[in-house]
Amino acid sequence: MKKFGLIVAASALALAACGGGEESGSSGSSEEASKDIKLGATAGPYSDMLNQAIVPGLEEKGYTVEIVEFSDYIQPNVALDGGDIDANLFQHTIYLENFEQEQGMDLSALTTVPTAPMGIYSNLFDSLEAIEDGATIAIPNDPVNGARALLMLEAEGLVELDPDADVLQASERDVITNTKNLVFQPIEAGQLPRAVDGSDLAAVPGNFALAAEMNLLDALVLENMPDEYRNVVAVTAENEDSELAADLVEVVESEEFEAVIDAEFEGFGKPEWMAE
Repeated sequence: MKKFGLIVAASALALAACGGGEESGSSGSSEEASKDIKLGATAGPYSDMLNQAIVPGLEEKGYTVEIVEFSDYIQPNVALDGGDIDANLFQHTIYLENFEQEQGMDLSALTTVPTAPMGIYSNLFDSLEAIEDGATIAIPNDPVNGARALLMLEAEGLVELDPDADVLQASERDVITNTKNLVFQPIEAGQLPRAVDGSDLAAVPGNFALAAEMNLLDALVLENMPDEYRNVVAVTAENEDSELAADLVEVVESEEFEAVIDAEFEGFGKPEWMAE
């Protein structure tokens, strides 16, 4: 994931279990796979993306789709691995790869989708240029999102990081130049929307900003995240070549999908393939 930033506060979120059904899961690899499917997502923008931008295309292909919503970032993969859902949308590639390694799962990312970027918000300053010397900035206290925040600040010329630092886990200790003498206040990522009022600045991951009904376009700057930090549609590895997997990719790569994104998901950063 280069010099950039995200999850999604991923490794810190937890969630509720979902019900199973024999018609979902690994059945996707069968030649007579059922077209009654279950797709999982965390409640919020990615559940909305499934409902508004993906499900209509699948229904045109003959699928009957049930959306299963989760409240954390653990259960969507547990449910996928266990066959209780057929695909999910909630995580980026880095989180997916770390999760399956830690949990001994074999999951596959099919395609990358537009993702809500981290942004720097302020109720005190109206531009990065207006930031005063010694201003406080709340940043995520988890390694992944904290590094994203610092990388965004570096991209805007506000800090310089040690070139030998691990870009995926960079921390305040790796800041070697701090042009505005910013004072970092690491806090739990889910609390960052509230920190917009309590600090001069706050680096808020996009999913938490949207959950707090913040407007992404109100940010002083939005993260230009690398694709590794953009969310993906995932299936089990055994279903990577299934008819459903191919249909999911076709729907996401359609003009209809992009039209819904442009109309309903303003501020979401598009993956590289959509710019081609």
